Amino acid sequence: MIRLFKVKEKQRETAENAKDGAVRRKQTAGELRLHKDISELNLPQSCGITFPNGKDDLMNFEVSIRPDEGYYHGGTFLFSFKVSPIYPHEAPKVKCKTTIYHPNIDLEGNVCLNILREDWKPVLNINTVIYGLYHLFTEPNYEDPLNHDAAQVLRDDPKLFESNVRWAMKGCRIGDTFYSQCI
Repeated sequence: MIRLFKVKEKQRETAENAKDGAVRRKQTAGELRLHKDISELNLPQSCGITFPNGKDDLMNFEVSIRPDEGYYHGGTFLFSFKVSPIYPHEAPKVKCKTTIYHPNIDLEGNVCLNILREDWKPVLNINTVIYGLYHLFTEPNYEDPLNHDAAQVLRDDPKLFESNVRWAMKGCRIGDTFYSQCI
């Protein structure tokens, strides 16, 4: 008898979805929270968000950051975000798609930002992460590096670091590495 009610309920749900012309799946809690976060974004003008897979795939998106001050002024840097279905209990996975000379971003695009690792808390949101990424461009941190060579140059010779950043943003080679033109 109990199974009969579940079958009837499933049939009713299928019929309601058929009226709309498309079968809708339920959104996960992570998707609902992400939808709320995205609708409440308050980004600076130098940041933008796009959905390369369309608006139906909120869990994968890209953010572009164009710093208006600091070493990286004038460059445009693209980051991919992959958000887990258990978001906000797990931080989004963020990768830099632009090859960049930066102490906190390695050549594979991994980002060293504390709120994406040990300091992540469910009360944080996508807006917080984007502002954290923006802050990496205005205040690169040589004390917690992923790119140790860039960190050492920033610490020991900030003028050389600034020169290296400018050359890298123009798409030139620093040492053995070619960088993406982003200026």
